Amino acid sequence: MSIKYFHLDVVSAEQKIFSGIVEKIQVTGSEGELGIFPGHAPLLTQIKPGMIRIVNETGKEEYIYISGGILEVQFHNVTVLADTAIRGEELDEAKAIESQQKAKDFLKNLHHNINYAQASAELAKALAKLRIIQLMKK
Repeated sequence: MSIKYFHLDVVSAEQKIFSGIVEKIQVTGSEGELGIFPGHAPLLTQIKPGMIRIVNETGKEEYIYISGGILEVQFHNVTVLADTAIRGEELDEAKAIESQQKAKDFLKNLHHNINYAQASAELAKALAKLRIIQLMKK
């Protein structure tokens, strides 16, 4: 008999964001996009800022923004340890747009005291939040 579900925990430094039975998840690892399904081979990898797309046992989708962290896959359990994790419905669109604009301004007007890599990372985080907000509106 094939396995249809696995247990997922998404934990940030502040709190447990999600804990439940899921059908699959999608997340961006250090080497690219990862789709985790039941019975996935054990894996430990860094994850990039972006989103986790969760399909729960009833087929409902949920999105969580993460600012980076670690993904651990075991046979029946998957754990995401995130630096910061925010449920999609809790994201503030106005703040995300403001962060995006600040990051773009920093990149346009680079000075010696501004770190290009940091500004690029901030832009990527803002874009990831806005992407989740767009998906939540559909």
